[in-house]
Amino acid sequence: MRPNSQALKHKLSHDSEREFGGTLGAVCIPIFLPLTVLFLICLSRSPEASLFQWPPPLPSADQLWDPLAPVLLLGWFALHAVIYLMPLGKVSEGLVLRDGTRLKYPINGFHGLCISGVFLMLLLGLGAPLGYLFELLLPLAVCAIAVSFLFSIYLYIRSFWAPSHALALGGNTGNPLYDFFIGRELNPRIGDFDLKYFCELRPGLIGWVVINLGMLMKEVELRGSPSLAMILVNSFQLLYVADALWNEEAVLTTMDIVHDGFGFMLVFGDLAWVPFTYGLQAAFLVVHPQTLTLFCCIGYYIFRQSNSQKNQFRRDPTHPSVTRLETIATATGKRLLVSGWWGLVRHPNYLGDLLMALAWSLPCGFSYLLPYFYVIYFTVLLIHREARDERQCRAKYGLAWDTYCRRVPYRIFPYIY
Repeated sequence: MRPNSQALKHKLSHDSEREFGGTLGAVCIPIFLPLTVLFLICLSRSPEASLFQWPPPLPSADQLWDPLAPVLLLGWFALHAVIYLMPLGKVSEGLVLRDGTRLKYPINGFHGLCISGVFLMLLLGLGAPLGYLFELLLPLAVCAIAVSFLFSIYLYIRSFWAPSHALALGGNTGNPLYDFFIGRELNPRIGDFDLKYFCELRPGLIGWVVINLGMLMKEVELRGSPSLAMILVNSFQLLYVADALWNEEAVLTTMDIVHDGFGFMLVFGDLAWVPFTYGLQAAFLVVHPQTLTLFCCIGYYIFRQSNSQKNQFRRDPTHPSVTRLETIATATGKRLLVSGWWGLVRHPNYLGDLLMALAWSLPCGFSYLLPYFYVIYFTVLLIHREARDERQCRAKYGLAWDTYCRRVPYRIFPYIY
């Protein structure tokens, strides 16, 4: 075979291993996902609220822009950047990097949630119209999308000054469109300020709670008091966010931090997709009040216990809480959990996540499909994420992973998948 043919064959093989549809996905996703965010917000406030409504409800130009939106959004980011830098909480080390070093991370996200809560209560006490967030949803989403693009461009450009060992293994392909989307640099920092870690759990996740509270206050303005359905949605989702921030240290061993580069995929997901689509149920209930779960408690328990078990095992395999668990040795010197929650299915944390997502949607009733968009989307996302993780584990652990799969045949849903 001629050299140029060999190069072409290698390139095609490399393309086939790229995530999210390769170059095609890297072009389509940054176009269609922002449009999806705006479409879903419009849909949640339309009388029909039908995913199959045609023509879809389209906003006017004045509904997409409010000069207050960028002020609020940038002020929110600045507030949490200041809290990130405050000497609150402990400092924890991440996993060992390819150059043998460990990065240090401030574990003070829960402090950020508490400070935000006090700030919001103060605003409410002063009579601030928090319900106006309902009218600002579209302008805020437009600003978050614009910030996501600008921030991603900055990350892509600065990655060319990063040393080779600081680049993500899957984000340095040489294809500008794909690398922009997936992220070239693994842990971009300005001094000690870790940009990916900051965005992962702070402005977007806490912003989701604030938007929910704004929807609750809008319902109070319209009807005099919040509905039981609105209270349940706010409570379930606040519990989810508070738990994530209370256990912030566990994020240091996740795929997002350990494996994925910081590009448009994560930037947009953290800053725009999470706060403006994960809380669709609350926005839906403002316009579509519902009269009316143990389900959420079960999902939360499975999610937290399985994640805590995995995180403890990765950080200290000799800890008394995990030494009794059965494991499988691998050629890398590490061991795989094959009992406890990780002996039930390969991703019990995903199972718990999906049960909680369903619990958030149930208070919205069964007359509309829109409140269940998150459940449907999240199911597809986690199945895809599990497939990515499966490929990485098989390449990393080889025969040991095959042994684990025989011992634990179900991926997410026991006896189903």
